[in-house]
Amino acid sequence: MSYIASKLIGYLRLMRPANIITAIADVLAGVAISGYFIDVTYRTVTLEFSLPVVCLCLAAAGLYGGGVVFNDVFDAKLDAIERPERPIPSGIISKTQAIILGAYLLLVGVLGAFSVGHLTGAPGWLAIAITLAALVYNKWGKHHPVWGPINMGLCRGFNLLLGISILPEALAQYWWMGIIPVIYIAAITNISRGEVHGGNTKSLKVSAVGYAVVYSAMIVLAIHQERLWRALPFILLFMFMVNTPLMKAMKEPSGPNLGKAVKGGILALIAMNAAWVAAFAQMPFAIFVLLLLPVSLGLGKLFAIT
Repeated sequence: MSYIASKLIGYLRLMRPANIITAIADVLAGVAISGYFIDVTYRTVTLEFSLPVVCLCLAAAGLYGGGVVFNDVFDAKLDAIERPERPIPSGIISKTQAIILGAYLLLVGVLGAFSVGHLTGAPGWLAIAITLAALVYNKWGKHHPVWGPINMGLCRGFNLLLGISILPEALAQYWWMGIIPVIYIAAITNISRGEVHGGNTKSLKVSAVGYAVVYSAMIVLAIHQERLWRALPFILLFMFMVNTPLMKAMKEPSGPNLGKAVKGGILALIAMNAAWVAAFAQMPFAIFVLLLLPVSLGLGKLFAIT
C-alpha cells in the first residue's frame, strides 16, 4: 500500500465513516420533526429548499467526525496499550496530524451550522454546544461512571435538535425531544464500558431499561401524531437491532459480545431516525433515511464503529 493510501485510510479510520452516517440520519430526523418536510414531495424539492438541509448534514458530519478524532487523540496513550492497531498508536497518523484533522472537521461543522441559522443563529450555537460536549466527554466525561454516559448522550441530543433548529419555532416546541437520544446514547455508552475487559449483567439491565424507555416514547409519540402504523415497522426494526445483541451480551457479558451490542446500538440509530421521519413526515423520506442503513453497514465492515 502506498504512503498516500495508507494515510488516507488512517484518516478515515479516525473519522468512523459508518458512525457519521448515523449522525446525518439524526439531523434528517430532526428536520422531519420540525415540520420542514410537510407538504413537500420529491417532485417539489428545490435547491433553495434542500440547501439548508444539506448544510446541516455537512455540519453533523463535521461535528461527529471531529469529535471522534479527538476521542482518539485523548486516548492515544491508553490505545497504545489496549488498541495498538489504531491509527495514532500504530504511527500511521501522528497526534499532531489528528489534532489538525479534528479541528478542521469541527470548524466545518460549526460554520456549516451557522450558514443555516443566519437569522437566529440557533443551529450555529447548537453546533458549538455539540463541539464543547464532545471535547468535554473526550477529555473528562468518559472517565465518570454517571456523568460520562449522560455527557455522550448530550452530543446526540443536541444533534437531533440541530436538525429541528432548521425552523426556529419548531425548536421552541420540540426541544424536549432531545432528551430521548440522551437516554438512548447513555444506555449504549454504559454498555461500551465493558468492551475491552468485559462487563456485568446488572449494568446491562440498566441499559435495557433505557432502551425500553426510548422505544416506548417512540410508540407514544407515533400514536400522538396519528401515524403509528407508518412508524411501527421502523420501530420494530429498531427494537430488533438493539435487543438481539443485547440479549446475547446479557447471557455472556464478554468484551466481544458487548462490542457487538454497542455496534448494533449505534447502527440502530438509523432505524430510530427513520421511525421519527415516518411519524412526522411522508413515508418516502422515512425510506430514504432507512436506506442509509446499508450504507452505514457497508462502511462498518471497512472501518471500525467502536
